Amino acid sequence: MRCWSGCDPVTLQLAIILPTLNERDNLAPLVARIESTLGANSWEAIIVDDNSDDGTADEARTLAQSDPRIRVIQRIGRRGLASAAIEGMCATAAPYVALMDADHQHDPALLTKMLEEVKSGETDIAVASRFADGASADGLASAQRERASTLANWLARKITGVELSDPMSGYFLLETRRVRDLAPKLSGIGFKILLDILATSSPAPRVKEFPLQFAKRRCGQSKLDRAVIFEFLVGLYERLFGKVIPTRFALFGTVGAVGVVVHFAIFSAAFYGAMVAFAVAQAIATFVAMSFNFWLNNWLTYRDQRLKGAGAILKGWLGFCATCAVGAFANVAVATLLEARGVHAVLAVGAGIIIGSVWNYALSSRFVWGRF
Repeated sequence: MRCWSGCDPVTLQLAIILPTLNERDNLAPLVARIESTLGANSWEAIIVDDNSDDGTADEARTLAQSDPRIRVIQRIGRRGLASAAIEGMCATAAPYVALMDADHQHDPALLTKMLEEVKSGETDIAVASRFADGASADGLASAQRERASTLANWLARKITGVELSDPMSGYFLLETRRVRDLAPKLSGIGFKILLDILATSSPAPRVKEFPLQFAKRRCGQSKLDRAVIFEFLVGLYERLFGKVIPTRFALFGTVGAVGVVVHFAIFSAAFYGAMVAFAVAQAIATFVAMSFNFWLNNWLTYRDQRLKGAGAILKGWLGFCATCAVGAFANVAVATLLEARGVHAVLAVGAGIIIGSVWNYALSSRFVWGRF
């Protein structure tokens, strides 16, 4: 039982999970909009903040001091919308849970109808769709974002087998018990937790869509950037192959492979095109390839721990070059030892590359981006 501001005790029915990153000024107005829809009782809002640098978590705690319906989870050293959603959903005692953005692009007015539909037992998951009849996606940042979202939705339908107009929606409602049961199987990678839930559920859940007028952000910046489609593909990889080869290591290795191509391209341009000395050409190619690998890893592989600011980037780049130097030494040492003991040269080289890559990944994860 629950009571707020002297009201009659009521049973907690719904938890609204609000993953946040630099959403300080959006919180109070959003809580007011939720209350105008759901009334004073029977709900709580759980703000899961990824250690925003604008004081979002402090603002949430300020709201919670005078409003016990507000709860705060401040995450240190980890980021990601999907994992934040899972943590928030598993932190409530409410029998029903909804996920929505804190930027006011998702209209809280839909919560009542969505909750009634799931409580009726006719539907397992109620989804607010930007592309259903009567909906609008005008709030998407650009035509390019809208096209990318349409493509991602098409791929998601093929993978999940669920016919939805918007399986990539970030606004949905379901029984909390379903999330808790699925949580050990969810990848928690990426930003579209609904896709993960749909792909993991067996049998396929019954889903009903509600047309959403997708609004423009009230203030702040979007948590998504140009890597959004890449992260969608990362989520698919995690779902299909993540148990065989860890997703982050696969990304690190892929970036390394691209770096090899960059290395040879720069070397060829310097040695054959500019006719510089071999050692100079090799040094230039190595410098450019390492710098390229650092930039791409920072942008994609470690997107959730991305280094920002000139000082952090310079320090990270120097650390990355140092770890790569250690990895290169391990690569050469292992390959040389194996070849000297009679292992075929190609196999010895391959083993050296693997050892060097694992070493670089381990050191970079720990000392450059600060995570294991």
